[in-house]
Formats: sequence, C-alpha cells, structure tokens
Amino acid sequence: MKHSPVRTVRLFGNDTMKAIRAKEELIQKLKEKEFVITDADDYDLGISIGGDGAFLRMGKETNFPNDKLFVGLAAGTLAFSSEVEVEDLDSFLEDLKKGTYQVELVALQKTTIKMKHKSETCYSLNEIVVREKDLNTIHLEVWIDKHKLENFQGDGILLSSSFGSTAYNLSFGGAIVPNSFHTLQLTSIAPLNSKVYRTLRNSIILPSRTKVELIPRKSNGIIITRDGENKTYEDVQKITTTLSKKGIHLVRRNEYHFIEKIQDKFLS
Repeated sequence: MKHSPVRTVRLFGNDTMKAIRAKEELIQKLKEKEFVITDADDYDLGISIGGDGAFLRMGKETNFPNDKLFVGLAAGTLAFSSEVEVEDLDSFLEDLKKGTYQVELVALQKTTIKMKHKSETCYSLNEIVVREKDLNTIHLEVWIDKHKLENFQGDGILLSSSFGSTAYNLSFGGAIVPNSFHTLQLTSIAPLNSKVYRTLRNSIILPSRTKVELIPRKSNGIIITRDGENKTYEDVQKITTTLSKKGIHLVRRNEYHFIEKIQDKFLS
C-alpha cells in the first residue's frame, strides 16, 4: 500500500543498554538515509525504542496526536507493540522513504470518573483496571448501555481495548482480539462466586459504541490503573468508559499479519 513518504522522525527511547544501543544504530541509519531527526512537535513519525512500556510512555508524552504516525522498534522483552526488529531497520527505512507501508487506526479508550464534586476524563491505549483503594474486595454495579449486567464482587474489573487485549487482560484469561475490531473487553479479576455472590467469570467482548458504567458500592476509595499508572480517587459515584473517536495511526510493514504476530510473540 502506498502512503506519503516519511521525512522527519522523533525518537522516544528507554534507558536500558539494549535500547541505547538500538537507538544509536537507528540514528546512524536515519542519518545515512537522510531523514531529519527532531525533538520538536513537528514530525511525521514517532518511534519508540524499547518494549511495550516505551511505546506507552511515548503515548503519554505526546498524547498520541492523530495527525502523526507511530511505530515501535523492538529493544525490550516482549515488545508486542513494536513493529520493527533492529535487524530489519534498513528495509524498513527504505519503505518509509518510498511510502510503501500500511497504516492501522487504533481507537483509544475514553474514561470519565464522576466524583461527588468534580469529574475527570482520561484516555488509555491498553486498559483501565478498577480496584478498591485498600485492595480489599470491591463491590461494583456493572451496567452496559444502561442495562444492568451484574453486581460484581471480587478483586477488580479490567476494561481493555482491542490493542490492549494482549497486555494485562491476557494475564486474567481474557481473549486476544485483533486491533482492527475496535472493541471493549470486560474481564473480571478474581470474581467471588458462592451462594451469596454470583459473578460472571468469563470476559465479555463488546462493540465499539458500547458504554460501560461501573458504580461503586461500599467503597473506601478507588484505585484506577490506566496503562500501568495508578491514581487514587475518593467519593467516586460512577466510572464510564467507551471507545473514543480519537485514535492513533500505527505504521505496519506491508507483510504484517496479526496471526503471525501472535505466533511470533507468544508461541515461538
């Protein structure tokens, strides 16, 4: 697929030795191929160098503007978010210069936390996790598009995007969902099931326009983890999450296939 050639790049790197070496090699090759490297906000492509954490930090630093392209250079552990290996840099940079690459739109997750006297809205790429502040059992009413699903009791609720389905969600038995599906996934964390409590054990995959509402009961404060970053909230009345109209544009190689990525990262 043909797109506009990339000319200007901005680099976002980890400080591990592996990432530092990869960044040095990348800078050398970018200069050899006459790309412009900048620290300013005027760039065509943002490149994270490291693993999945580096990719998320790039998002938090830039707020993922939708007029930019983004890609990850693998120099971490799993690096599922990364599209390019160091040994493939030469061919990848040639593709960028020629405009021979794919662009995949990934929807961001929008979450609004309504408290007694104020509200706060935030965006996430992978997921949010909702837990009790003291990490005791949390009690939540779960509503989906104004239809009550359940009274949840357990360690917490995880709500992930399709992009985040291969991240924390996977650790709790959630399903792997291709990025192009633009879904939300609701996954229970250690749900209680007994004669007293009846809680759904399985994940639910929901369409893109779905609105999920969580209403705390008996809460002493809520911890919301957004893409690995914790924040505590008091007097929470309702948490609403949905997929945003805002998204990010990821660069993919023309030979990219989601199933091959799954096989390579999880089964090889």
